[in-house]
Amino acid sequence: MPEEPLIAIRNLQTHYGSRQILKDINLDIYRGETMVILGRSGCGKSTLLRHIIGLAKPTSGQIIIKGHDIAQLSEDEMTPVLRKVGMLFQGAALFNSMSVGENVALPLREHTQLEPSTIKIMTRMKLEQVGLGGFEDFMPAQLSGGMKKRAGLARAIAMDPEILFCDEPSAGLDPVVAMGIDKLILKLNQAFKMTIVVVTHELASVFEIADRIAMLHNGAVEAIGTPEELRANPNPIVQQFLNREADAEELDREKYLRSLVEG
Repeated sequence: MPEEPLIAIRNLQTHYGSRQILKDINLDIYRGETMVILGRSGCGKSTLLRHIIGLAKPTSGQIIIKGHDIAQLSEDEMTPVLRKVGMLFQGAALFNSMSVGENVALPLREHTQLEPSTIKIMTRMKLEQVGLGGFEDFMPAQLSGGMKKRAGLARAIAMDPEILFCDEPSAGLDPVVAMGIDKLILKLNQAFKMTIVVVTHELASVFEIADRIAMLHNGAVEAIGTPEELRANPNPIVQQFLNREADAEELDREKYLRSLVEG
């Protein structure tokens, strides 16, 4: 029997008014893999992520997580399904009025009945796992961009999730720090067998962390495969993106802007 996907997306469509954002998305994500959702800005990848984590409802289609179609669930029904889901937001989304330790401890305080002493120990453990041991009393403003991402990651794994979602985890970071975040994601996948879904347009990160890649283009899945399969894919849209080639529309726009500047 073939393995059942942990997350199954079926015929997903989304409209904002009359504009169609997602076009018949079908995607399977399997237990323990790192799936990267790749594409240029505006292709629909962040919208897809918002649907998978239950922040928005699609126009039609299914998002089945562990047998539950969350597109059809109420907020109360969705809560137990998403309790084993962690989320690293693009800007880390730390609360500036709370210390790093308080940020990491927040999910444990909100969703468990653990004693404060136990929460404190678990918070320290999570910070140790992301390389921030001893930083629990720091405020977010005292952290660098990479440290904020690590703190956000510690909060995302505070509840020991089965599934971890990461929205542009290396965005805005220098290459060395970004590589550190990539290696941390790999470590979590290997050590805890987490299923990890990463949304990004950073090619260096993609080929470092991905088991499989789903490339979106204009709201549709253009290609799915391993990094090696994507590199070998003859689809000109795939190759254009991988080779960082501007399309004709962008070149025409650039030519027009240059003509205005040069008179």
